[in-house]
Order: sequence, then C-alpha cells, then structure tokens
Amino acid sequence: MTYPVIAYPDDLEIFRKRITAEKVSRKQILLCMTGCRALGAEEVGKAFHEKLRMAGLEEEFEIIETGCHGQCSRAPVLLIEPEHFLYGGVSPDDVDEIIEKTLKGGLPVARLCADADGNTTADPDELPFFQHQSKEVLKNCGRVDPRKLESAVAAGAYQAAARALTKMSPEEIIDEVLNSGLRGRGGAGFLTGQKWRFCRRAEGEQKYLICNADEGDPGAFMDRALLEGNPHQIIEGMIIAAFAIGASRGFIYVRAEYPIAVEHITIASEQARACGLLGKNIFGSGFSFDIEIRMGAGAFVCGEETALIASLEGERGMPSPRPPFPAVKGFKGMPTNINNVETLANVPLIIEKGKTWFSAIGTPDGRGTKIFALAGKVINTGLVEVPLGATLRRIVFDIGGGIPGGRTFKAAQIGGPSGGCIPDEFLDLPLDYESVKELGAIIGSGGLIVMDDRTCMVDMARFFLDFVQKESCGKCVPCRVGTQHMVNLLTDICSGRGRPGDIKKLEDLSGVVKKGSLCGLGQTAPNPVLTTIRYFRKEYEAHINDGRCPAGVCKNLIEYSIIAEACRACGKCIKVCSVDAIRGEKKTPHIINPALCIRCGECMDVCPFDAVAVK
Repeated sequence: MTYPVIAYPDDLEIFRKRITAEKVSRKQILLCMTGCRALGAEEVGKAFHEKLRMAGLEEEFEIIETGCHGQCSRAPVLLIEPEHFLYGGVSPDDVDEIIEKTLKGGLPVARLCADADGNTTADPDELPFFQHQSKEVLKNCGRVDPRKLESAVAAGAYQAAARALTKMSPEEIIDEVLNSGLRGRGGAGFLTGQKWRFCRRAEGEQKYLICNADEGDPGAFMDRALLEGNPHQIIEGMIIAAFAIGASRGFIYVRAEYPIAVEHITIASEQARACGLLGKNIFGSGFSFDIEIRMGAGAFVCGEETALIASLEGERGMPSPRPPFPAVKGFKGMPTNINNVETLANVPLIIEKGKTWFSAIGTPDGRGTKIFALAGKVINTGLVEVPLGATLRRIVFDIGGGIPGGRTFKAAQIGGPSGGCIPDEFLDLPLDYESVKELGAIIGSGGLIVMDDRTCMVDMARFFLDFVQKESCGKCVPCRVGTQHMVNLLTDICSGRGRPGDIKKLEDLSGVVKKGSLCGLGQTAPNPVLTTIRYFRKEYEAHINDGRCPAGVCKNLIEYSIIAEACRACGKCIKVCSVDAIRGEKKTPHIINPALCIRCGECMDVCPFDAVAVK
C-alpha cells in the first residue's frame, strides 16, 4: 500500500476514514504469527492460504497475521471474526474442517475450543483466562497486523500523538502523565511524569529519548510481545514523550535475540517515517523527532540505564555512579530520558482517555494495569494484563487455572531474578509496588514464575542468583565477589555440604551486596535468597541439618524407592529409566537399585499410581 503524507491531524483522520471505507466486509482469520511460530503457526497460515486459494475463497476470507493473543499454552492460536471464535492448538490438518464448519457454516469446532481447564466455549470473553483480565495496553495485540500501518491507524493509532502535539503544551502533557500516577513498568517504579519533568528542565543543546527494550528476565516476554504485536503503539508513545521533554532524537534499544520484534519495529518506524509521522514538523506542529533502532548483545546488566547508555555509545555495558542521573547527563553527556516499552505503551492511552480514567484503575500505590508473563507450574501460561492491586490468587488460579497435575501452589517468583519468592500465605495480598516491596520482592518488569510443592526453594534461590552472578559486569567488588560467595554457599547446601552457620553467612553477605553494589543488579541480587530464607527457612535447615531435600530435587540429598503396595507393575518406570536402575516382572512390584539410580526423577513423573517415593 502507498501511504499518504500525513502533514496535519486532519490528514490522519482522512487516511483512517479511507481505510475504513475500503475495508471489505469479509470474515477474518486473525492468526498469531509471533510466539506461535515455534509451534507451527507458519504451517497453519500456509495451509489456509493454499486451501482458500484452491477453493476460490481468497476474496471472501482474509488472513491477518497478528501478534500474541495472550494464551500461549494453547499455541498456535487464532481468532475468527465476526463469529468471535478463538481456537487453540490448531494444526494444518484442522484447516479443512475450520473452512467448512466455521468459515462457511458459522459453527465452532468444539475440540479446538477446549482449553486446559476443559472449557469448550468458542467465545474468548467467556473463558476464565480472558474474563478476569483488563486488557488496555494489550487491547490491539492480536487484533492488528503489526507490519501494516493502515491496520494500526484503523485501530486508532497516532490520534493521541496528534492531539498531544497540536492541542497540548509539553508541560500540560507532563502534568497529565504525572497526575495519572503512571509509574515506570521496567522495574524501579519511578513516577514517569516526574522523570520527564527532570529531563524537560535540564539544560542541554540536545536531548535524547531511549526506549529500553532490553528485556532480560528469565521467563519475561511482555515487552517483546508489545513490540511484535503493536509496534506503532510504542512509536506513538515515544513521539509524545519526546515532545514533552524536548528530545529530537530517539533510540529503541532492543536485544538481538528478539528477531521478530526487531523486524516489526523496524518496519513500523520506516512506515511512520515515510508518511511524516516521524521526521520533521510532525503534524505541522514544528516539532521534529526521529528514531533509530539499536540491537543489544543480550547483557542483562544493560537493562540498567547507565549501562544501556554506555552500550549505545559503543562502550562496554557497565553502570556508572549516580548522580548525575541520565536526565541531567546521559547519552553523549546530554539530558536523556529512558522508559521501558510497557511504560511508553501506556502513554497514548493516558492522552486519549485522560488522567482521571487511568488513575481510577489500580490502587493508590499502583495506578493503571500491569502486564505479567505468567509461566512455570501453572495450567494457562501466557500474557496477563490486570489492574495493579490484583491478587496473586486471581492471576494464578482465576486466570492461570491453577497448578497442573493436582499439585499444590508453593510460591511465585515475581520481578525476575532480582525479585523474590512470594509464598501461598500471601495469595490474597493485592500486588502493587509497595505491598510487594514489603514482602522483600519487587514487581519488576512483570515476570511471574509459579512453583508447585515439588520445587526446592533453596535450589530456586541458587538458580536465580547464579544467573545474576554470571550477568554481573564485575565493575564493583560487592556484586562481583559477594554474589559468587553466595552462589558457592547455596551450591554447597544443595549438594549436601552445607554447614551450620551458612544461613547466617548468606544473610550477612546479602546485606553487604545490597548496600555496597553500584547498580540495581547487585542491589537486588540477594532478593531471591532473602525471601526464600524468610519464608522457607525450614527447607534450608533440612538441607543443612538433616541432609534432606524436602522437595526431592537436590540429587545428593534424595533416594528414590518404589512403594510395593502402590505399584501395579505397569512397567512405565522401567521404560523411561535410562540407566536400567529399575527391575521387575509382570504382576511383581518393581524395585529401584540405588547404586545405579542417577536421581533424574523420570520414574516419578511417569508413574500413574504415585508409587515412586523420594526420601
């Protein structure tokens, strides 16, 4: 499509009306072509194109390749409109039936509607996973084609930017964002409007705006999904933010491991530039602003502002002492504002709907919604958007469907590797910035990993701390050396070499690392250790004092056996044992040879009778 030059707000409205008028009334197949690619979405798309072409139905049905619909546990996922049918687990073999039964007949394919909870409704609005969410930022993800500007404009893109640049002053925009209560969604939770005001008032010949898309938390994919599914929303947020602070140049710093996100945001920026939404004199306002895409090499520490700036400048990504803060002296020594992807995605909504609307969502300690990447031992995994203040129970059980396999909830790691573990006693605590902080954790960027009763909390603390230690830039001694000592202690405890006093050593080292580290990586690194000691101290004591891992995870501290009375001699454990440590004849209870057993746990996982015990 050839895009018109959009020189003024009226041009945008004319373009939007033209798109709407040209839109052919036909059924749409909205197929996720981002994360769902990993489970065969591309093959499903090819099958639809081929089958519709062979049947001569290409003009009647439109296939739209979208971003994430949210429920990743059902991938590949597609939505059919106007019937509003959501199908999951779709394969190329299902395409013929979908065409005949749904596209032609208007009826749902029941087996493709069933989710992990057994719900068979085709309407996603009736599924608990979607019912208990409040989609505002994610509203158009899965609804627009991220590679087509016209799709975004038809959904309302750039209208907020047009209003901000032509009807509001920079100070009015800052006031609106500040009074809305929007806090940074990247981890620190600092008031966005306040951050903008600091940069606006800083003196400098040139000012810069940086979108931090260096999402590095294990299990987190909120920013990636926004860039992949609705990149024009991020660009629009950047235009408004840049106008507010007086920046003429912007960067999107995105990790190279996100190839689809890089592709989509690059296409979107080129389209916006081609029609005048980026560049000189945007909307005839006299304001000029452009964006450059930069790829990071995947260093976790580059999520920290000063380390990110160093990387942008071609230096090694290492943090610098603050003050001065980037708002005063940032990129190339000039005033620089850095916001993460989700923060910027909220900005057009605030300008469009107003501070009163936004501040009415959430709690006094957290306004608006928050996107969480729900993963781990939970039935429905995926992207979840809820008002700040929603409880962990609502996210894990109402939306996530609970714990699979009849297991029980034990804890949730929130805030990524620098976050902390929240136990079941706090399932009904409202999640906002301050309440989570009181528990020793952080909201962070929104990673949420659920753990069941077979998770060893000592091993979990070791895993996250090992990740942070390896990602440490090594610049300051407390982080570089302190975290290594802590990892060594945790490894010894998990290996059966723990000693009395190790818990106290971990607590003391945590205090040194938190107080002495230069940046947020080191300052928050001990959180998983401190929260697991705080809420699961008995597990640490069992490892050290009893030589036992209560969860049956730490291999040096466990031994598998088969309960003769429960064994039905089905032979499944024998088949999965890679070292032939299990023996048994038909109708005879099986036996595990502890001398051969490597404690992999495969036998316990496959046993349908819970006959495998660990001690």
